[in-house]
Amino acid sequence: MTVIIDRRSVLLAAGALVVTFGVVPERARAQTAAPQKSVSPDRVEGFLAVDREGKVTVYSGKVDLGTGVRTALTQIVAEELDVPMSQVAIIEGDTALTPDQGTTSGSYSIEKGGMQLRRAAATARQALLRKAATALKVEVSSLSVQGGIVRASNGHEIPIGQLVSGDSLAIDVDPNAPEKPVSEYTIVGKPVARLDIPQKVDGRFTYMQDFKLPGMLHGRVIRPSGIGAKLVSYEESSISDIPGIVRVVRIGNFLGVVAETEWSAVKAAQQLTVTWSKWEGLPDQTQLWDHVRKTRIVHDDILSNVGSSTSAIAATPRKLSATYDFAIHTHGSIGPSCAVASFSEGAVTCWTASQATHNLRKQLAAMLELSDAKVRCIYVEGAGCYGRNGHEDAAADAALLARAVGSPVRVQWMRADEHGWDPKGPPTLLDMHAGIDQGHELVAWESELFIPQGGPTLVELVGAGLAGLKDLSQLSPGGVLNDLAIPYTFPNVKTTAHRLESTPLKPSWIRSPGRLQNTFANESFMDEIAAELHADPLEYRLHHLDDRRGKELLERLATLSNWRARPQPNRSADVVAGRGLAYVKYELVRTYVGAVAEVRINRKTGEIAVQRFYIAHDCGQIVNPDGLRNQIEGCIVQTVSRVLKEEVTFDHSMVTSLDWATYPILTFPEVPDVVIDLIDRPNEPPWGGGEPSCAVVPAAISNAIFEATGARLRSVPFTPSKVKPALN
Repeated sequence: MTVIIDRRSVLLAAGALVVTFGVVPERARAQTAAPQKSVSPDRVEGFLAVDREGKVTVYSGKVDLGTGVRTALTQIVAEELDVPMSQVAIIEGDTALTPDQGTTSGSYSIEKGGMQLRRAAATARQALLRKAATALKVEVSSLSVQGGIVRASNGHEIPIGQLVSGDSLAIDVDPNAPEKPVSEYTIVGKPVARLDIPQKVDGRFTYMQDFKLPGMLHGRVIRPSGIGAKLVSYEESSISDIPGIVRVVRIGNFLGVVAETEWSAVKAAQQLTVTWSKWEGLPDQTQLWDHVRKTRIVHDDILSNVGSSTSAIAATPRKLSATYDFAIHTHGSIGPSCAVASFSEGAVTCWTASQATHNLRKQLAAMLELSDAKVRCIYVEGAGCYGRNGHEDAAADAALLARAVGSPVRVQWMRADEHGWDPKGPPTLLDMHAGIDQGHELVAWESELFIPQGGPTLVELVGAGLAGLKDLSQLSPGGVLNDLAIPYTFPNVKTTAHRLESTPLKPSWIRSPGRLQNTFANESFMDEIAAELHADPLEYRLHHLDDRRGKELLERLATLSNWRARPQPNRSADVVAGRGLAYVKYELVRTYVGAVAEVRINRKTGEIAVQRFYIAHDCGQIVNPDGLRNQIEGCIVQTVSRVLKEEVTFDHSMVTSLDWATYPILTFPEVPDVVIDLIDRPNEPPWGGGEPSCAVVPAAISNAIFEATGARLRSVPFTPSKVKPALN
């Protein structure tokens, strides 16, 4: 039996593979209705199928956003089932085929999604071994699996494909199924080249932006002149000279054009005469932090409360205070968002780069007033976003236009759409306080975080909002409270998050939301305290850590970076150099990261160059060390860009940083070297690596600047316009 799992064919089929009771059929076939297949995360057949040739299909609700997750998940399943990686194919993020494993975010793809797959594979392995024992008339204990072949101690063997029958994998996932011993691993823990890279290098890979359907039309949305502006009128005759215009679509304040070619759609969107009402509801950007402080607090979250910090600080002879702020950031995906939607017989199928296809399905269903069963979202890899960018919004645009014209519609955002209308990482403000007693000991720590209310739920779809349609959303800045509490042992600690009623621009989570900003303040303030006490920043942290793994990580970081023997800076030179250290135990429950940054500062221009980062990283069991290094390097490069350069600008009506000139990012010559020490703990649970290294970058840079210059930078981004006054 031959299995055809060509990815392009699967995507085009709108039906992909039919899987019944864990058996992959002979071939993929197109169909109008969604296939009948369990997508339950409690069932083995929800995650896995094996055909009679031993080929394994994995159904993953977690998707690869360009991070290498696809390779790591393949390693996990291939290892647990003892089949070659070449016999494993993965289908990702298809709401008709894959379980809902939650949003691909938070560095949980391996920690949670991968472990769900491991348990399903372990359960499947035991089921197949039991069938093999019956077929070979031996005890299960006498069997082993290697290369997809079950072997008995008496020399008899049988391929796993021959053990598959109609109900082989139609079983519950057994959380207690014995997993393969780590000592027998041959795939997990080994550096495996990413499976997607060859096709990306030679141009065979199908990105969302490349995806096409027969008869597909092209759409563009005309955006309001201000975020809250209303559509007054438009003159369709103004685009009558453009060939191939199919329709101008208006739904409330949603205005789009559909054309036979993309260029006609682009020209029409630019040329259509439109009148919008005036709207100037945004605050003055120069007064942003005053606006944040004046925004109504709807409630407080107390993240830690040990002892009596307020009275302890009041009683101390030395008090320290500092305020840190972190600018509004955009996702800035280099490839603008794109989606294709097809509306037929009262049902919609949407091809999307969304990192949360099951959530998007619910939002599209609500927007279009359909049942969830009438909406299917299929993941196609697009431009990476590390958070909720514009992918879902492009999907909503495409769905609205496809419904209006009755044909498949592709919507490709433009750069101004991406920068102007994707949701933002919200402005973040933190006040820090500490008290030092007469014995030169820090006895109390307090922090206050000002951040929008809400959580990591559903972000409003731009199209639904403009059209006045339902979409299940609420204010969603992400998990911005994490890592406000500190990993250090002080006798009195209180950390408070003031949740604000609103924020100037629509928020969403962006890589390491909250953890990045809170760790910036915490680790910078730790350095300020150490400097006040004339203590080495590393030794001071070690003294106040009660965590064996944390201490080991910092000691290994010290060795990696030669911290204790680092040269003393010459602060009087025109170009000065320094090193800074930062540490995080991510969310206080998982991945440990320590960083040392090496920076150079031009005192005349205020320009900062980050030359090198040393990273010690402990995320427990490492599935693919090469992939993990990729992720850490990506964390450093992207976050250095955010710290040194990135800031959304706006006037009273809308975002004004609409291109790469007004929203600059790090360039290739500015990329630092990254030196990494991976601490592998194969017998520990695997944790995430896609976000934690980001959290330590801002403070490490800030602390390095202080060592080099004696100046404290507490406002991200560290642009020359901020650095020069600080140096003076």
